Amino acid sequence: MKLKILLALSMLVLTGCNPLLIFPGGELDGTISTTPQDWSEAANIKTVQLETRPNDPYSVNIWAIGIGSILYVHAGENRATWVEHMEGDPNVRIRIGEKLYALRATRTTDQSEFDAFSNAYEKKYDRRPRNENAKQAYLFRLESKG
Repeated sequence: MKLKILLALSMLVLTGCNPLLIFPGGELDGTISTTPQDWSEAANIKTVQLETRPNDPYSVNIWAIGIGSILYVHAGENRATWVEHMEGDPNVRIRIGEKLYALRATRTTDQSEFDAFSNAYEKKYDRRPRNENAKQAYLFRLESKG
């Protein structure tokens, strides 16, 4: 147990408050940037960092899909901690490289939108999402706040 705690503390010191692999982090740092009109830059980046809960930042590494002006994040049927945070407060930030984007999360249960997401997901990651039922899975649309 002590070894696990020491390892976790060591990772926190080495990474600051940023998430590391599967371990969540805190507030993300970077340059606040204008939200792009087109998220095509996200197509070349496998993993981005998502920060939720602005009052007590919580961040994770996550796969993301950009389709036009919308960036999507997906949790399958998993009601992950970050999903609960976004349902409580939809204000999030995404870090891609050194750029930070302030966005607003909205869950979508529209099957045609989910199908478009799934096709883009497969193209990017060479696999389909585990659960493609839009009403059961947690798919969030991340869009500009303004």
